[in-house]
Amino acid sequence: MPLPTPTLTTDRLLLRPVADTDADDLFTLQSDAHVLRYWDSPPWQDPARAQRFIATSRELAEEGSGARLVLERTEDGAFLGWCSLTKWDPVHRSASMGYCLAESAWGQGYATEAGRAVLQWAFATLDLNRVQAETDTRNVASRRVLEKLGFRLEGTLREDCVVDGVVSDSWVLGLLRRDRTA
Repeated sequence: MPLPTPTLTTDRLLLRPVADTDADDLFTLQSDAHVLRYWDSPPWQDPARAQRFIATSRELAEEGSGARLVLERTEDGAFLGWCSLTKWDPVHRSASMGYCLAESAWGQGYATEAGRAVLQWAFATLDLNRVQAETDTRNVASRRVLEKLGFRLEGTLREDCVVDGVVSDSWVLGLLRRDRTA
């Protein structure tokens, strides 16, 4: 069953479905080694990866398993990154959340603002009970964003992935409907 990707607005952001015109901005973001230093996949080297990302974003909506949204700053239309809700399981009323923002957007509250909007939509529209997120244990800023959104640390996945040849751990954080503050 399809899950139409919403268009959401906040005080400073427009969150909208990923479009073909986002390919260059997505490639710039996902090819930045500093931005992706804690990711479990390497920076993109082939611009065609952006087209596959866009196609996958559409497939998430078509198959009803999630939504991926671009973050645009409303004052100037600047591309800031993306936020997603994936692995939606209507039986268990759960999903996973993720995001990636350009370094120029860090430290300004955009990730928290976007996450709050996506969570409000998701809990209201999808009748979720639980949302899960994971982040590399070295990515303290991402953990802070998730905690601002009401997520609680649930555990550590030891040596969960290899990031740029370095074995690393991941934190697992969860947000339950009854614990929501965002």
